[in-house]
Formats: sequence, C-alpha cells, structure tokens
Amino acid sequence: MIDIQVSLDRISPVPLYHQLARQIEAAIEDGHLAKGSYFDNEIDLAVRWQVSRPTVRQAMQDLVERGLLVRRRGIGTQVVSAQVRRSATLSSLHDDLRSQGRASSTIVVTHERVIADMTITADLELAPGSQVVFIERCRSADSRRLAIMRNWLSVDAAGELTTVQLARTGLYALMQARGVRPHSALQRIGARSASPTDAALLGIPVGSALLTMRRVMRDDSGTPIEVGEHIFDASNYSIEMTVFES
Repeated sequence: MIDIQVSLDRISPVPLYHQLARQIEAAIEDGHLAKGSYFDNEIDLAVRWQVSRPTVRQAMQDLVERGLLVRRRGIGTQVVSAQVRRSATLSSLHDDLRSQGRASSTIVVTHERVIADMTITADLELAPGSQVVFIERCRSADSRRLAIMRNWLSVDAAGELTTVQLARTGLYALMQARGVRPHSALQRIGARSASPTDAALLGIPVGSALLTMRRVMRDDSGTPIEVGEHIFDASNYSIEMTVFES
C-alpha cells in the first residue's frame, strides 16, 4: 500500500483536496509512487493525512478524472500502470505489445462461422445472408485485461484458422502466413462506456471509459477481407498519431 507524507496549508485559499491531489500527482511524476501501486482505503488515508474523508475522496476523484489513478470495485484505488501507446498505423495489437516488450496473452472467447448481419455483409461486400468467420478474443498486457477484439472475416480470408493459433499469434500475421495480405483500412476511433458484458470481460466496473476502434480491412487487390470492432480499457491504452500542416 502507498504511504506518502503530505504537507497541507490549512489557511491557504487553495482547497485542501486540490493541495492533496497536486502532492499525490507530484509523487507520481517523480516516481515516488510506482505505477500500479495501490492506496489504502479512504478512512485510513483521512486519518493519516488528518483531513476529512470527503477531502480524500474528492482529491482521488480529481486524479481519476485526469487519468492518473484508476478505481476498481472490490480492488481499490491504483496508480495507473504505464499505458499501451499505439500509433495510428496498420498493425496488430499483438505485434505492438511485443515491440514494446510487454508480456501479452490472449483468450479466445468465440471462434465460429455465423450468418453475417446486413452491416457486416455490406462492409465485406458480400451477398445478404452470407457466412463469415466470427472471432472474439480478450487480450491482456502484463497480466491485466486490456482489450476485447471482435473480428468478422470473409471465409476465404479466414481459411483454416484454428483457435490455438488465434490464442498464440496475431490475426494479421496468421493471414499473411497463408498469403492474404492486409493492405489498407478505413478506421474510426471513438469512445463509450463499458456495458455489463464488456465490463465483465475486461474486469472493470460497468460504465468505465472505453476507447473504441472499428476497422474495415482490404487486401492488396482492394477486396474487403475483415471487419474489426475492438474496445480498450481507456485507463491503460492510448493512440498516438503524427499530424502535418495541410
């Protein structure tokens, strides 16, 4: 548990919760509070720092809203671990984690042929009622759930992929190994709150902030081969991109 000394000016016009939050922030930035460290409960912290429990709660909430802390029901308040930073390029999360030296693991939740709905068949330019291969995976980074990946592949692009392969290797690497060459994608990035289903898979509270990414992939001939809908725990994931003046 975290134990830091704080010094509060009780006659300052600056609210105590704000002073407390800034000192915790400074301890995080200078490395005194390690990434992933847990705080004691609010009552113990209030006694230790000689402030009211609402003051502690407001300071913590300020840091949660700024992305420095994360609260998990039944677990506690934690300094946010180093985020996975991913560039807005055509790459797989599996490969990005490996390039950053992060230990990753994958649970394959679903892997089956299904009748695609109208949105998926339109995106893949298939006839209504066509079959596609649906894959749902949950990926962890450093033993912490990070992302849910849902993918719909044309039957030709999926080939004979196995569940064992999907648990061990990135999807795009598997496709490339069998001669399917992902080439370009239309990608949309958004945000929403975690549904009960997504929260259960990611091990986070319902309503937590999620980043979303929807991608329609084409091969080097321009044929749509995959639709991906991925969601990420926003406290552990960010997207970076370089922009240029037009």
